[in-house]
Amino acid sequence: MPIVLRDIICFMSKKILVTGGAGYIGSVVTRQLLEKGYQVRVLDSLMYGGEPIIDLMNYPNFEFIKGDIRNEADVRKAMQGVDSVAHLAAIVGDPACAKQPDLARSTNFEGSKLLYTIANEMGVSKFVFASTCSNYGKMEDPDKYVDEDSKLAPVSLYAETKVATEQFLLSQPKTNKCKPTCLRFSTVYGLSLRPRFDLTVNEFAKELALGRELVIFGEQFWRPYCHVYDLARSVVSVIEAAEEIVAFDVFNVGDTSENYQKKMIVDEVMKVLPESRIQYVQKNEDPRDYRVSFEKIKNKLGFKLMFTVPDGIRQIKKVLDDGFILNPDDPKYKNV
Repeated sequence: MPIVLRDIICFMSKKILVTGGAGYIGSVVTRQLLEKGYQVRVLDSLMYGGEPIIDLMNYPNFEFIKGDIRNEADVRKAMQGVDSVAHLAAIVGDPACAKQPDLARSTNFEGSKLLYTIANEMGVSKFVFASTCSNYGKMEDPDKYVDEDSKLAPVSLYAETKVATEQFLLSQPKTNKCKPTCLRFSTVYGLSLRPRFDLTVNEFAKELALGRELVIFGEQFWRPYCHVYDLARSVVSVIEAAEEIVAFDVFNVGDTSENYQKKMIVDEVMKVLPESRIQYVQKNEDPRDYRVSFEKIKNKLGFKLMFTVPDGIRQIKKVLDDGFILNPDDPKYKNV
């Protein structure tokens, strides 16, 4: 009995640093960790404000540090006493990176390198890096699924910075104390404390729920999709997994059945909103077109999704119908 109690106390005392913890995904990761009894420290520059985590100031096991992952003093302060790092801070998405390319490179790549280097120096055990399935670019064989061993072909600055960071992390000496794991996230959707309506599923559902005509370009191209709550769960799963299962490894995050073409997403929306008005515009070339296999994370971590795209569509319709969000067109619900 004393051994069990000691183990519980040890577990409860673990401190996790979440970078970008006030963001769309980070605010969900932070809450999931708090719900599991971890001590959680968030490092965030609050580029989009701190409302998603303001209520967490009431939690005794929550701590916030305003800072920049590119600033060594901020990082060293945030890394004190930390067991694991969930690194989500980034300039996220193709449009945001294209708008501020220098900031994207310095944050997404240089900032990530600094963060890992100091984490390793200070004895942090795990470093979970939020990467992206956009790294695959365009699949070479349209009849097959890409997996973690497939060729990476980034076609945007955002993906380029993620690939470069993955390569840096996975090239570190295996003897390092800090063991990195790269999670290639599917295209995200769903509800968060920091809502976003510049994401495909959320945007389609919002526009049609508001009774507008939706114009779709290139309805035939493939992407995998995953709910923000499930992406957050994958981060927690890696933090809690045995080191030998996840160290210096890469996992796609999602489910193989959740690969969709844009037309398929619209079809799901129309099951909820059958009177929707859709206009398709032919587009025969898209630099990104990929279907992804998620068998590895299912088999090695037992990871399964709790939500599907139809669930996310119904959620968006519900919160808009009931007036949870009064002005969904507000620019604050977009990254650009």
